[in-house]
Amino acid sequence: IPRVTGVQTCALPISTTSHDTTERIMAGALQLLIACAGIFGSFSYFAVLQEDVYKTDYGGEKFQFTFLALLVERGINALIAALGVAVLGGSGLKIPYMDISLSGMSQMFAMAGSNEALRYVSYPTQVLGKSCKMVPVMAGGLLLGGKSYTVFEYLQVVLITGGVVVFNFGGKAGKAGADSTYGLALIAFSLVMDMVTGGLQDKVKKSTKELNPSAKSAKPTMHESMLWTNVSGCLIAGALALATGHLTDGIAFCTRHPEVLNAVFIYSLASAVGQNFVYYTVTEFGPLLLTTVTTTRKIFSTLFSVFRNPNNSLSEMQWGGCALVFAGLLLDVASKFFPGKKAAPKKETEMSQVKGERSEEHTSELQSP
Repeated sequence: IPRVTGVQTCALPISTTSHDTTERIMAGALQLLIACAGIFGSFSYFAVLQEDVYKTDYGGEKFQFTFLALLVERGINALIAALGVAVLGGSGLKIPYMDISLSGMSQMFAMAGSNEALRYVSYPTQVLGKSCKMVPVMAGGLLLGGKSYTVFEYLQVVLITGGVVVFNFGGKAGKAGADSTYGLALIAFSLVMDMVTGGLQDKVKKSTKELNPSAKSAKPTMHESMLWTNVSGCLIAGALALATGHLTDGIAFCTRHPEVLNAVFIYSLASAVGQNFVYYTVTEFGPLLLTTVTTTRKIFSTLFSVFRNPNNSLSEMQWGGCALVFAGLLLDVASKFFPGKKAAPKKETEMSQVKGERSEEHTSELQSP
């Protein structure tokens, strides 16, 4: 009779666990959808405003002081993050400030290399190089973050990266231009920094858990990550602006054309809004998924440009690239609803509960992050 009673009391938790798992998946999917919408909307608006700043003719001269703009943008992002920490509070945990700061520095170096490369290579070459960003981010997670990935995730990276590459190669040929070796080296440097950034972002989550072993779910808040990443990035941007003359010459330019500084300020606010969604995504879902979202955004931005302007069109190869990207996204959705082997440990735990073998210990292992 006791053995029968044990089996009967175990039946309800099995059903409840399955129901709770489904609820967590649906809640996570909704959170991810909101984060993606925020990233797409904020940075699409940011891109439009930023393009206007660099393309507008101001009394016969154009704004070329990238590092000054990055300094302003990172500074505003850091202030918004500090406000978020002050209002919403921090995690109350020991934070690996060095890892977060290093990720901000490597992220700024990646942006600096990518932006500087445009002076030496064509825009399609730069976009094509950066479209492979998911590969180094995954490599960084493996080498620096100690992560492991599923077959679904590897296949998704191949499909989305391949789709973006095909999309860029399949466009109409533009004016031929020589891409210098130095420019290509800058793109390679930017990709290496992307790899380092992705690995350090994974390491931040791992280090936070190690520094707080007694905490059930130890991770910095999104505003803590955003704050220290942007503070360190702001320092790097300031140093680069000072070294290249962008700081003094850029301030003189903005003195002559104050509307430029207003425009930079507005798109920096758009960037700050977008970064709230970015760091929420990094904190909750990891850097690889964030890179998936930002890489895919390039396709949607291009499609929006095509549908908005009837004079633009896509080739058959570009539509094929879009199909690969969408297939990668659908694969990601499928992996969330068909987790496969992840269900196995639950069965072992449930059987141990039936037999009465260390049920409390197994349950705590299941609930640990």
